[in-house]
Amino acid sequence: MPANGNPDENPKERVDRELSELLQGLRVMVTGVQVLFAFLFAMPFQAGFAKVDTSGHWLFFIALTSSAAASVCFITPAVQHRLLFRTGLKEKMLHRANELGVAGAISLAIAMTTAVALVAEVVLGNWLAILFGAAVALATSWLWILQPIVDLYRLRDREEH
Repeated sequence: MPANGNPDENPKERVDRELSELLQGLRVMVTGVQVLFAFLFAMPFQAGFAKVDTSGHWLFFIALTSSAAASVCFITPAVQHRLLFRTGLKEKMLHRANELGVAGAISLAIAMTTAVALVAEVVLGNWLAILFGAAVALATSWLWILQPIVDLYRLRDREEH
């Protein structure tokens, strides 16, 4: 029986549904990363940016490049879907889009972590920047990556027993 519980769903319908669900999820993520990316693009042109120290410049650069990488990862599946439309490669696109979604999420987590650390460094100082950056890194690591991996292992254990 297919994962959605519909015994009448054939493989083509499953791939169509899964690709549609994945592209919808990526649309949600791309909006957030684009807002962050735009904020970071404008940041160096603000008067106060001159006060940012060397470590702040590195945090900024890492946040900017990570948000660019996340944008590329989240937008690529839609672009490839248009380029490969009606080629019979939908299942390949689905697997590639899933991999890009994971890579984009990791890039977005890095961008969010370093952006929060940058703002915290400017407003609160180095130690609190480390603390708040670490909090974002831990939250995204657990919620986006580690918790789903734990769930997969638990599911496999149940299926084996």
